[in-house]
Amino acid sequence: MKKAMFILNPSSGKELASTFKEETIKTLDSMGYHVEVKETQGEGDAMKFARQACDETYDLVTAMGGDGTINEAVNGIAEQSHRTLFSFIPLGTVNDFARALGISLDPHEAIESLKTAEPHFVDIAKAADKYFMNILAIGQVAESVSLVSAEQKTKLGTLAYLIEGFKALTSKDETQVHVQHDHGTWEGEAVLVLVALTNSVGGFEKLAPKAETDDGLLHVFVVKSAGLPAFMRMGTAVLLGKLEEDPDVVMIKTEKAHIKTNPELSCNLDGDEGCHTPIDVQVLKGHLNVLIPMRNER
Repeated sequence: MKKAMFILNPSSGKELASTFKEETIKTLDSMGYHVEVKETQGEGDAMKFARQACDETYDLVTAMGGDGTINEAVNGIAEQSHRTLFSFIPLGTVNDFARALGISLDPHEAIESLKTAEPHFVDIAKAADKYFMNILAIGQVAESVSLVSAEQKTKLGTLAYLIEGFKALTSKDETQVHVQHDHGTWEGEAVLVLVALTNSVGGFEKLAPKAETDDGLLHVFVVKSAGLPAFMRMGTAVLLGKLEEDPDVVMIKTEKAHIKTNPELSCNLDGDEGCHTPIDVQVLKGHLNVLIPMRNER
């Protein structure tokens, strides 16, 4: 019988994860898997469990939790010689990876869709010694978002990120930025650098509308100026999927980038603080094999 490891964060989804536990186990069982359940108790557990599943050549890892849990599980799989087939049930605040892959944000629907989902190789990226699936952000907004508490996420959802992001983007704290990429170098002052892998960033599904989960590219956005007028203009552009056309935004498509800032800044990986500049970022094309809904079900 095939083996599946089910990694569950019991505190995610406003502590509703346990509600969907038995449903997920029954679904995986109906798919022919012998299921081993692993519940996380702290930071790093999901990564450790996913790495164990790869080491022991499990056939499937299914993770249930918020963006942090999903990111940890992917980090546990990413460097292994046997990279186990991956699936996940999103219970996070933003769920960008699920949005980009067409996985339902309704837990019942996401669980049910596992039965007919198909494997698909998707890109992830490596920044320093960590991996991300959606977004790397550098700048005051990235540092502010890292400070959003679990209580704020629970009460306000995506709005919590918008509030902190608004404060940072309108602060006019510009930083000297140097981006070396496949096609040359960009240098100048900026308030924010975003490196996107998918079309969905912070819950906005049109921030990088041309980004595909398997295009082998980093979509780098350099935001050159801030202030309320620019923020309002860019907000409209994001909603229309036209951020790259804004006069204060530089857009670069590349497979790798070396990013330096003066002063050094922390980087936010998929919503959590992860590393500092200077940093090397590289896309890993088709590195993760994920079960995603069939196209006619999305």
